[in-house]
Amino acid sequence: MTPRSPRARRLLLAGLGLCATLAVLPPAAQAAPAAAEPAVLVGAGDIGSCLSDGDEATAKLLDRIPGTVFTLGDNAYVAGTAEQFQKCYEPYWGRHKDRTRPAIGNHDMRTDDGDPYYDYFGEAAGEKGKGWYAYELGGWQIVVLNSSCDVIDCEGDSEQADWLRETLESSDAKCTVAMWHHPLFTSGWKHGSDPRVKPFFQLLYDHGVEVVLNGHNHHYERFAPQTPDGELDKAKGVRQFTVGTGGGGLNGFSKDGIAANSRARNADTFGVLKLALYQDSYTWKFVSPAGSTFQDQGVGTCH
Repeated sequence: MTPRSPRARRLLLAGLGLCATLAVLPPAAQAAPAAAEPAVLVGAGDIGSCLSDGDEATAKLLDRIPGTVFTLGDNAYVAGTAEQFQKCYEPYWGRHKDRTRPAIGNHDMRTDDGDPYYDYFGEAAGEKGKGWYAYELGGWQIVVLNSSCDVIDCEGDSEQADWLRETLESSDAKCTVAMWHHPLFTSGWKHGSDPRVKPFFQLLYDHGVEVVLNGHNHHYERFAPQTPDGELDKAKGVRQFTVGTGGGGLNGFSKDGIAANSRARNADTFGVLKLALYQDSYTWKFVSPAGSTFQDQGVGTCH
């Protein structure tokens, strides 16, 4: 074997020392993996109106936000006819139909108990005549309910409530978002709080659900985490958003006072809510057209 020079021996020993050091370093120190990208939910309610250009503006926001699109009811004004879905919803939000999971609203129910709604969205809308369903997104459970309680039974012992209870109990998801049209809590002047949906909220609270999304009032409002009785509960409470800003007009807030635990409000800006869903947390951001000055964003953790 050819003798190595002193310099070569020093380089060889240095190399062996480096290999030994790498061998005892933990994997995270050798190569830290990139953080997982969150799943994205984005959308609003009270959307398609042929008498407003707000739906065109919010559809343009969706054009540049990837992810799953949700709707919060009243998709096609004013009566959810097949013609209104084609003329007032399809040209704008309809271009995102393939990635949309909708909820039904009272205006959608005005024609044949929502038949045009179910026909338009197909299997994505859940079972025809019911409108409640669930799906998984990025490890989160997403629950969609039907709050047209004058047509669909919303009592705590109803078929829908039994389904919700079984769905929550059988899920192994750490985090859950639920959505429907009519809000339990609101500061709106046009539509007040709807106590008929309290059984839904109670079940969600009992099972540690993080977020509820609603529409119906044509504005944006965010509440602090609450109990079903409207008491502040930072540890276990459900955070409710009203996002009735999809384009079908805007309306304001009650002159009798703002509801307890209301933390952010806006009644003059169309927009969509973007939720980024992480393994054990989420962020929210209200996204509005260029020129709007209203902003609302934040971070929440799973229970």
